[in-house]
Amino acid sequence: MPVELWQREKKELESLIKEAEEAYKARQARRVKECVKLNKRKRLKLKSAEEDNKAHEAEQAEAHGADEAEAHEVEQADAQQRKRPRKHLKLSNEKCKRLIKLNKRPMKLTTSFLFSFPVMCLDQLNFRMVATQPPPLLSLRVVLPLLLLVPGAAVAAHNDHKNYLIIVRTPYEYDRNVYKNVSSWHASLLSSVCDMAEGEEVGKDPSATSRLIYSYRNVVNGFAARVSDAELGEMATKDWFVAARPAKTYRLMTTHTPQMLGLTTTTGIINKGGMWNVSNMGEGMIIGVLDDGISAGHPSFRDEGMPPPPGKWKGRCDLNRTACSNKLIGARSFRESARWKLGDDPVLPVSAGSHGTHTASTAAGASVRGANVMGLGLGTASGTAPRAHVALYQVCFPDTGCDRDDILAALDDAVEDGVDVLSLSLGDDEAGDFAYDPIALGGYTAVARGVFVSAAAGNMGPDPATVANEAPWLLTNAAATTDRRFVAAVRLGNGVELDGESLFQPNNFLSIQRPLMWDGSCSDETSLTPERIGGKIVVCEGGGKLSSLKMGAILHKAGAAGMIATTIALFGSVIQPKAHILPASQVDYTTGEKIKAYINSTAETPTAELVFKGTVLGNRNSPMVAPFSSRGPSKQNQGILKPDITGPGVNIIAGVDKPGGLMTPPNPMATKFDIMSGTSMATPHVSGIAAVIKKAHPTWSPAAIKSAMMTTAETLDHHREPIADQTGLPANLLALGAGFVNPTKALRPGLVYDLTAADYVPYLCGLGYNDHEINSLIHPLPPVACKQLPVVEQKDLNYPSITVFLDREPYAVNVSRAVTKVGRGRAVYVAKVQVPSTLSVTVTPDTLRFRKVNEVRWFTVTIRSVRGRMEKGIAEGQLKWVSGNVVVRSPILVSSQKFVRNVNSTSTAHVNR
Repeated sequence: MPVELWQREKKELESLIKEAEEAYKARQARRVKECVKLNKRKRLKLKSAEEDNKAHEAEQAEAHGADEAEAHEVEQADAQQRKRPRKHLKLSNEKCKRLIKLNKRPMKLTTSFLFSFPVMCLDQLNFRMVATQPPPLLSLRVVLPLLLLVPGAAVAAHNDHKNYLIIVRTPYEYDRNVYKNVSSWHASLLSSVCDMAEGEEVGKDPSATSRLIYSYRNVVNGFAARVSDAELGEMATKDWFVAARPAKTYRLMTTHTPQMLGLTTTTGIINKGGMWNVSNMGEGMIIGVLDDGISAGHPSFRDEGMPPPPGKWKGRCDLNRTACSNKLIGARSFRESARWKLGDDPVLPVSAGSHGTHTASTAAGASVRGANVMGLGLGTASGTAPRAHVALYQVCFPDTGCDRDDILAALDDAVEDGVDVLSLSLGDDEAGDFAYDPIALGGYTAVARGVFVSAAAGNMGPDPATVANEAPWLLTNAAATTDRRFVAAVRLGNGVELDGESLFQPNNFLSIQRPLMWDGSCSDETSLTPERIGGKIVVCEGGGKLSSLKMGAILHKAGAAGMIATTIALFGSVIQPKAHILPASQVDYTTGEKIKAYINSTAETPTAELVFKGTVLGNRNSPMVAPFSSRGPSKQNQGILKPDITGPGVNIIAGVDKPGGLMTPPNPMATKFDIMSGTSMATPHVSGIAAVIKKAHPTWSPAAIKSAMMTTAETLDHHREPIADQTGLPANLLALGAGFVNPTKALRPGLVYDLTAADYVPYLCGLGYNDHEINSLIHPLPPVACKQLPVVEQKDLNYPSITVFLDREPYAVNVSRAVTKVGRGRAVYVAKVQVPSTLSVTVTPDTLRFRKVNEVRWFTVTIRSVRGRMEKGIAEGQLKWVSGNVVVRSPILVSSQKFVRNVNSTSTAHVNR
């Protein structure tokens, strides 16, 4: 076909589609009536044609004695062709075929397009205007106009409708210039299966459009809608339908950490001023935060000295004019799905939220001097990327949680808005398929567009296989302690002093020996009377139905002088202090048992005093993996080590929306800064670090940034011992990931394990996803077919960590990897392997030579069990590529079985880190 003709016909088609979209959106009564009338006239003409055909058929049968059925079929087609209005035959059959072939994509079609499209071309689409039944889907998946649908049953009651995510087939070669308004197409798909009200015009369902919750443009090929069970069954018969998933709710999972992380220190690698100096504190980067709201007026979001947002920013602020600024450049609320549960007004402003304020200020909060919590931790609060911009997407609400469809919609818009980093301190307690998980879906599209995605590992630890947000294109963050404590010591009557912590340390409290008693749960208010506990220090056990804050409130009301709150054994030595309403000390389980033993062994009245020592820095046993931090292995991809990395997530000071934040009841002395713990807190730390790295290296892919952080992470604590978990024993890789993030080293990783969005596709094929699921997941990239691609096993995905299973003979496995040089100049890297004696690891080649930046070198790692069948459990080691002072480290995890159901009960072999 000549190029000019192709372009002319394409232009004509685009013009027709644009006209159809505009007509559909306008929904003007005049146009609808005209279309109905025109449709009626055409049906009358067709009916007349059929009557003429019957008469002609009878004459032919009588004259020639032909078979009646065969004559009917042949002559009916001939009669229809003869009786069609010739004024519509503007294109030849051959030109129609070319026009149809030109556009192998679904058209968002309305009646205005149908009746302006050449009738002869409709013939080529095997289309017949039949008034007695709904027309089928066209061969190029044209969505038929709503006015041609027939009346059905009455609309189902609203209480029969449920929220679903509808995944549809990717039916076309993606072309943004043609396919601009996807919402009208999704609306027509929904209308094609929705029940119609009695008495309405043919094919017109007044409720269908209102039941379309979200039409996704970027993160998934599909939409969210409210449908009945019957409508869902009808939908399943359509060839555009892939899957439907019911609504699901997700949940939400500082003054010192920038210094602890080395963001402000000087090293020999970078210029004076530390990592912030190299990247100008992340200036110009946009961090998108999905959370529960934000306090726009908080001092952490002041914009003094901040430049305006970069030109790529396309988002908006739904707060008043003075609320948003050059710091907080975007704020939107997504509640279209959640609102159906409550029936509230769909137009809601962005509300304040302590969790969202805390995470956003941790990632990109401006410097605030004098920040403190109850006078403790006094210093300058700052995010890890203090000159980055913040865009807040509110997807979580107190009454409904975090709805999946709202999360998808926020990710859909954030990608289009132009964010550089996405920070998601939320997730699901149970791992879900990547093809239907909103964070995996939205995260893939974001990564494909160069957006770095940082997500929380979850707070379901220390149980194994509890990690959330497992997709390999996400950076999954575990949580660990910092080296700061808020010491509130307990000095027993026998002179023994035991450390605890507390955020409420009143200056006027008199530290003297007072009567000490053990109550247990401290929940029975009838027994906790002033006569029984007045003037005493009461010991309360954790793990009951009341929080330590509420236990303290009960004791305070009854006149207790103080409280000692113990943690449960599961939390080990990690303490999360609270701002109690009375003088108190929170102690770990072991310390609590010592206090209990003292009480039981003392013949006389046991006594104790509380000694408040304030903020103490330099805890040599930090960082320590938090007990609540979710552990691997991943359920969805066991061949990928998850979590990826660990960040500060225990007792983090950052902004909150109101004094006391989430404290219940709040302390009267509370400020607008508060301490929170969780992988929710670790995630924004790493998100801000990613923004700083991206600012310093704007051409690096999300995978390269992830690799830089993972291969330079620390595995030793401040005491130069292996990082431990809450038990005090070395944390395994399923808890720690690659290690504790080191931002300064991540700026100069030497080599990176890089991946493109397309590299994940063969890996997904290897996981067993079908073509429709994969194409929905990688939308809007061009569709693929797994049978045409080489399958990549999980172990061979070019990931910065290595995970293998030695579960069958010959108990050996090969792993392939490629590294890209990101440093300047020539370099030679030598492989060094550390594994337990039960394993043998060979690297081929063991030396990699690079002459220039961006060179790629491949190598193979062979891992085998020295003694044949491996003992039940896991073994850990590491591969290091060393060039002078540059060390590129990859953790190695070897398991004896495909799924370690109880990691705590299996043996773990470590090597020195």
